[in-house]
Amino acid sequence: MLQDPKASADWLSRLRDAEAQLNGAILGQSRAIRLILLSVLARGHVLLAGDVGTGKTTLLRAVARAIGGPYARVEGTVDLLPTDLIYDAHLDADGKPRIEPGPALSKGEDLSIFFFNEINRARPQVHAMLLRMMAERSLTAFRREYRFPHLQVFADRNQIERDETFELPAAARDRFAMEIAVTVPAERDDRIALAFDTRFHDTDALIDTITPGLLPYHGLNALAVQIQDSVHASPVLQRYVFDLCEALRDPIRAGLAIEGADMVRLVRGGVSPRGMQALVRLARAAAWAEGRDAVLPQDVREVFGPVMVHRTFLGSAYEARREVLVPALMRAAFDTIPVPAE
Repeated sequence: MLQDPKASADWLSRLRDAEAQLNGAILGQSRAIRLILLSVLARGHVLLAGDVGTGKTTLLRAVARAIGGPYARVEGTVDLLPTDLIYDAHLDADGKPRIEPGPALSKGEDLSIFFFNEINRARPQVHAMLLRMMAERSLTAFRREYRFPHLQVFADRNQIERDETFELPAAARDRFAMEIAVTVPAERDDRIALAFDTRFHDTDALIDTITPGLLPYHGLNALAVQIQDSVHASPVLQRYVFDLCEALRDPIRAGLAIEGADMVRLVRGGVSPRGMQALVRLARAAAWAEGRDAVLPQDVREVFGPVMVHRTFLGSAYEARREVLVPALMRAAFDTIPVPAE
């Protein structure tokens, strides 16, 4: 069905409607919205980065409404246990013990979006549970296996407090296709509108302006397969992607230089094969979203930063400056690696 050009055109129209509606409801986050929608098309999990109060939860609720399907959320706390994701044990009104499904199971196997708020407040054992859900889209509970074929995981990190937080291990970070920044809107008028326009004070009413199920969740897996099969990348483009990724892994060999950084000690680790797959999938999604059947260098550049930022590991002497050094490293790669002519 999706191979039908009319069906593909319908999906593309729906995508553009969803993007327009989300930008109308969530001010000053056009890039974040675009990247999240690309992750939906590529079926990749997303790590959100940003200060408190920048609208990450509101944005995700709006995206969940546009996609439709069940939505679940859990708050990261230091005392959260892996079993808390699976079941909720409590006393009922009669004082009898009861066990109810937890956040991961409460919406059933049609679960579409699972949002883990402040993931770094949870202990590594909880991260391990989430890792299986992300990697296999399944978990075992109550003596059976539950499968979540439509699942997409979003998580954000508390970047202010450091007490009682646990940094995500590299294996967990690598499961997220992208880290997307949700920051304070850059435009002065947007910030004023968010403060004074009462339309943006009622989150529930704001989210209700989004047409539910614009991008039907039950069709997204098939759409993703079609996108990956129908959008091609030339051998020259493939080499460009490889060279960019290698430049971040071995900046000295690629001839990269950053002022004030010892390039020998700067990079401790780079993108994995899984990360390169994510880059390619998202670049194909970006090309498809523009109505093209071939990946161009600008598609790669559009998603390169969010795919690489959490997969680029710096030496201990430079980690405290990663917010400056990692973007500088990427700019150096773009400036050094020749862009294909086609």
